[in-house]
Amino acid sequence: MTEILFYHLTESNLETALPGLLEKSLERGWKVVVQAGSQGRIEALDAHLWTYQEHSFLAHGTTKDGTQSMQPIWLTTETDNPNEASIRFMVDGAVPDDLTGYERAVYMFDGHDNDAVLQARERWKIEKEAGFDLTYWQQKPNGGWEKKA
Repeated sequence: MTEILFYHLTESNLETALPGLLEKSLERGWKVVVQAGSQGRIEALDAHLWTYQEHSFLAHGTTKDGTQSMQPIWLTTETDNPNEASIRFMVDGAVPDDLTGYERAVYMFDGHDNDAVLQARERWKIEKEAGFDLTYWQQKPNGGWEKKA
């Protein structure tokens, strides 16, 4: 069954926290889908993942790049899984159609945005009622993660 994690951003923003989680996913040999709530966020992440570190980048693609099946990280607003990813990240309120085909799914939400927190709580209830195993992680002051539930 898919393991679902909720990552509560309290110390940094998505652009700071997401690349490290994507790197860890790739280290495990997983392909990744990042589903965002808007095309604007996809465009911002697309630019950011090429330049977030001075001496490295995260290879990825979007619909403008094509070759979906070959991309290690696919950025989208859609609910499909064109690169046969093992892990799916949902950001900015994105909601997937179905998570059963993934090893892991991650909801990331901004703890400084009351609407995002309320939406994450609602997704927790929905995923719990669907029978998924859930864990909740909160960001520590140093940017790391602490399992809270």
